Amino acid sequence: MVRDDRVLICQRTPEQDFALQWEFPGGKVEPLEEFPAALVRELREELGIEAAVGCELAVVRHQYASGPAVELHFFRVKEFAGEIENKIFHEVRWEERTTLDPESFLEADRKVVRQLQNGELRNLLG
Repeated sequence: MVRDDRVLICQRTPEQDFALQWEFPGGKVEPLEEFPAALVRELREELGIEAAVGCELAVVRHQYASGPAVELHFFRVKEFAGEIENKIFHEVRWEERTTLDPESFLEADRKVVRQLQNGELRNLLG
């Protein structure tokens, strides 16, 4: 989610795997669920908002050394209804895209973080 050149980021709790690392909101896709619908559901569950999901920005496939292989789909969310409510994270905040620290994010997110930082995704973000 992007607002005024800032990106919404979420920090995992100390009790979760990859404790206190940052990530983008979203989550697992349920059986027979399409990616945009999954993101709408996850944002409702995690942040209490109703999001308008736009175009797909990136797809990342990543194999964690000590865990699963994941395939992440990143979508543009420029608009949403409701006030953001932190329901599951340690911290939620808006961060300037140019000040994001890729090393503080989950490994699978780092490529997209770098693309946000250097402006590669800027035209897609609008």
